[in-house]
Amino acid sequence: MRLTILIVCLAVPPIHADPMRAGAAAVDITPPTGYAMWGYAARHDAPSTGVMAPLKARALVLAAGGKKIALVGLDLGRAPTRDSTARIRERLKKIGIDEVFLVASHTHHGPVLELDNWPNAKESYVGRLENRLVSVITEADRLSVPARVGVARKATKWNRNRHSKRDDKQVDDELLVLRAETLGGEAIAHVVNFAAHPTMLPTADLRFSPDYVGHLCDAVETETRVPCVFLQGAAGDLSPNPPGERGPEAFGKAVGAGVLELIKEIKCVESKSPSLGTAREAFRFKARADVTNPFVRLAMERAFFPELIAAYEREYREGVRPELTVALLNDEIGFVGASGEFFCGHSLSLKKRARLPFVFFLGYCNDYHQYFPTIEGSAEGGYGAVPPINMAEVGAGEKIIDRALLQLYQLRGLLGD
Repeated sequence: MRLTILIVCLAVPPIHADPMRAGAAAVDITPPTGYAMWGYAARHDAPSTGVMAPLKARALVLAAGGKKIALVGLDLGRAPTRDSTARIRERLKKIGIDEVFLVASHTHHGPVLELDNWPNAKESYVGRLENRLVSVITEADRLSVPARVGVARKATKWNRNRHSKRDDKQVDDELLVLRAETLGGEAIAHVVNFAAHPTMLPTADLRFSPDYVGHLCDAVETETRVPCVFLQGAAGDLSPNPPGERGPEAFGKAVGAGVLELIKEIKCVESKSPSLGTAREAFRFKARADVTNPFVRLAMERAFFPELIAAYEREYREGVRPELTVALLNDEIGFVGASGEFFCGHSLSLKKRARLPFVFFLGYCNDYHQYFPTIEGSAEGGYGAVPPINMAEVGAGEKIIDRALLQLYQLRGLLGD
């Protein structure tokens, strides 16, 4: 008896992961005229007198591997406070946002966010700001479509170290640009990461303005017709170094032109297995000054808006409590957000040690805890390296960067939990 074996081969289609998605939106966040301005001690509590240029929030939502993040560029001096950020995060859970990076440009012509009862407690600007940020992120998520991304970088001479007097002073001169586009090649948004203080306008001008960042984004958006999300870098010790004519408009347009040139070089590639990992960590460091000491308070009264002093007293009574937010896209692009003004040595160290193709270091992200100088910068002293401007213990910045490095390796599965 002959046994016949029939083998049937079934064609099984290849399994593909869901494509990455991206969506972007923008909204006006300009405060009412008369609202107090943030940025310079000489103003103390002087109210704003008008609007030089509107302040905006621009959001890019990225989704991959079952997770979502929102990258939000804000024309503000500082990111929303700890309490504001917590409320925004809680509301964004409804649309599945795992992490949000609220990154202030650090313009010194923005509003005081610690003043949450103006014009009154029920209808404050801070409350309205929270609503608009939730709204713009929600809109960006609603507009999301299958997408791909690409990144390009270039070294520039557009910033300088304003702190160190050494000949070998450090400068993170990298201009990083990320492009998100549809699978058909249409632009969705561009993300710009660059480090330089937006302090090019006169202190005495009491009108709201995004400074050079506004002109940069306008130049890119005019050409590309999609949002340009500016994410400030480790600008604690870096100022603009404008070529030729000095001024925020000329400088912003020059950097914008550089961004547009980089965009032409970007090759967006669709990932076959898109992935997105996130991590968040809170810290507590010893404060370098006792904010309840009357002499410290006197020094702070000379440097800060009155409402800021009360806010710092509440915040630093239990030590300096910054936050770190990390995301890793497709095991190639790292986003590291920290809530303060980090010296550029920190970002240079992280980028070198992370061993990733691209690392976006985002200062002024998710709250604000003043300056984080490097240990070398602390040894030099000077503005940004001493209390009450720098309140965290010496070496705090290095500890945060080490944890960011650990998170980036863990998200790649290269280290144990």
